[in-house]
Amino acid sequence: MTFKDIFKKSFIQGFTRYDATPENIIVVFLISAFFALYIFFAYRLLTRKTFYQKSFNIALPALVLITAAVILTIQSSVVISLGMVGALSIVRFRTAVKDPMDLVFLFWAISTGIICGAGLAQISCVLAFVLTIALFVFDRIPVARAPKILMVSGEGYALEEEIMAAVRRHCKVFAVKSRTLADNKINLVIEVRAKEDAPLVQEIAALSAVTSSSLLAHDGEVTY
Repeated sequence: MTFKDIFKKSFIQGFTRYDATPENIIVVFLISAFFALYIFFAYRLLTRKTFYQKSFNIALPALVLITAAVILTIQSSVVISLGMVGALSIVRFRTAVKDPMDLVFLFWAISTGIICGAGLAQISCVLAFVLTIALFVFDRIPVARAPKILMVSGEGYALEEEIMAAVRRHCKVFAVKSRTLADNKINLVIEVRAKEDAPLVQEIAALSAVTSSSLLAHDGEVTY
């Protein structure tokens, strides 16, 4: 027997050592299902409500189980593993990801399926614990206060000076985003960071020429 034959035999045996008995398969799927449910509830609690998608959340546990099944199949035979790599290489996903946090949960689900399928459930347990704590901590770290949108409508072009004077008294940082003038009427959209919201809106609403004023909050990106 040559060295080449010994190398081939040891290489193939390395991929066929996994004992794919029904008991082992059931245990792997039960462990994977436990972590899949954990990821399901973690996504529901940690993700922002404005970006929450129930269909995406349901897909995460399914992805864990599917990945675990793929890893179990790959470990059973080197021939099947090569064929599966070729089959999966032609798959293309073109679904747009709305929230970057969705990518974190996608990689978390895939990684958990791989780890559980490889029989290393303790790593999945540590990963779930550390990642959950990290996401909770980072989500509650104050980064910056998001600006609000002040919308004012009134009569007369000269009203803008009175509105801007009131904004300057209550805000250090502001920017006019939109200015509409038509038929001696004015509509202003101003991005503001006020110390107190109520006094600002009340002062502007008290102006005689103002017909309406509103202050809107948003949960979008924060500009420094």
